[in-house]
Amino acid sequence: MVRSWSSMEEFEAFLDDGGIVEAEDDMPDEYRTAVFRFIELHANSEQMGGLTERDWIPRTPGLRHKMSVIAKTQDEFGHAHLLYMVAADMGIKTRTEMLEDLFAGKSRFHNVFHYRVKTWAQQVAVAFLVDAAALASQQAVFKNCSYGPYRRILKRIISEEGFHMRLGEDRMMRIAQGTEMQREMFQDAMNDWWWPALQLFGPDSKPDDKLLRWHIKSERNEDLRHKWVQKFVPMLQSYGFSIPDPGLHYDDETKQWMCGPIDWEPLKKTFANVGPDSERRINEASSHWETSAWVRDALDEHARSQASLTTA
Repeated sequence: MVRSWSSMEEFEAFLDDGGIVEAEDDMPDEYRTAVFRFIELHANSEQMGGLTERDWIPRTPGLRHKMSVIAKTQDEFGHAHLLYMVAADMGIKTRTEMLEDLFAGKSRFHNVFHYRVKTWAQQVAVAFLVDAAALASQQAVFKNCSYGPYRRILKRIISEEGFHMRLGEDRMMRIAQGTEMQREMFQDAMNDWWWPALQLFGPDSKPDDKLLRWHIKSERNEDLRHKWVQKFVPMLQSYGFSIPDPGLHYDDETKQWMCGPIDWEPLKKTFANVGPDSERRINEASSHWETSAWVRDALDEHARSQASLTTA
């Protein structure tokens, strides 16, 4: 049954009462557009994250790690595929249109994928810090998500992201117990990746954040960021690593770790697709999309020939 609402007030009351919206519902256009953009950003980020992982398949040290990178690459592309399908069902863009916009630099993806991973130690830092930040954000969405198809897909994605986070923790602990050179390499990686990972949560949420009001997000950006800091600062320090934040301090009154001032300019540049490695990342992805066009064309032709046989 297709549901509809006579006003935004009635729709928001439905959401506040725990209502779940389905793709076939006659939802307000403003809600449809906002949720679609949020899911498209998530899908694009999984797609670009898969490309980041894929880059490391031939360069990963040791068979054990190589197998895990291959599996993680498959997971990330799988997540993107599922999310693009959910977004496409909202009727704003097709899956192909979303991918073409991504590869043309017309749409956004998360800030961390606008940076180049230069060493294996940096790849470990990404798996340790970024995957945990992404998982925390996804869990906060899943907890109270009002859009049913997205919430159901998130359940599967979160379960797999949890394995990715634990893989990052395992790699970090191995490096912490390694040679002094390995520890120095990881500290250098921390210096490069601490701030991008922290900025993944975004600036403080606006008072009128519609995604919070419409129960797509359940927690404010600053609260998620603060919880992430409480977990990772003491953990990293316990392994003998330092946090590259000169303003970081422990508040004796609140018993909480407090960040120093955050420079949001690097994040704003990634919003405009002009981050440190944006051009290369987008161009490479676009090139792969173009060179693989023959596969899509062949599959489409096969589908058309099968359809003609069925109707003949």
